[in-house]
Amino acid sequence: MPVMVDDIMKLLCTLSEKRKMQAAVKHSGKGALVTGAVAFVGGLVGGPPGLAVGGAVGGLLGAWMTSGQFQPVPQILMELPPAEQQKLFNEAVAIIQHLDWTDAVQLTTLVLGSEALQQQLLAVLVGYITKELKAQIRYDD
Repeated sequence: MPVMVDDIMKLLCTLSEKRKMQAAVKHSGKGALVTGAVAFVGGLVGGPPGLAVGGAVGGLLGAWMTSGQFQPVPQILMELPPAEQQKLFNEAVAIIQHLDWTDAVQLTTLVLGSEALQQQLLAVLVGYITKELKAQIRYDD
């Protein structure tokens, strides 16, 4: 079974590389904490006007901190822990279970020959990245 997981990961890496997909994981908890802390300090130092200024400055600082760096999706996929790769594998294999392949190269060739399969697998990948990893996706064309 691990070989099949590796095959699916290689396939998803190929598809995401072909589409030049990148993702950035946002750390919204950190941003909220910074925003709240700066607003609190502003309120202590300057009263109500300080609270307003602190909230604005904290919001900008929090937004800057949480604008994650984009990384290629293939890199993110290969760095996933085995349990997460298994989750993604389970979703992807439901789409390609009817295909008969012996290795990643053959599987990739079969999928690249079908635009419908590519779209279905990309939808699974995008769903996984946005829901499970809470990441933002962009396409570099």
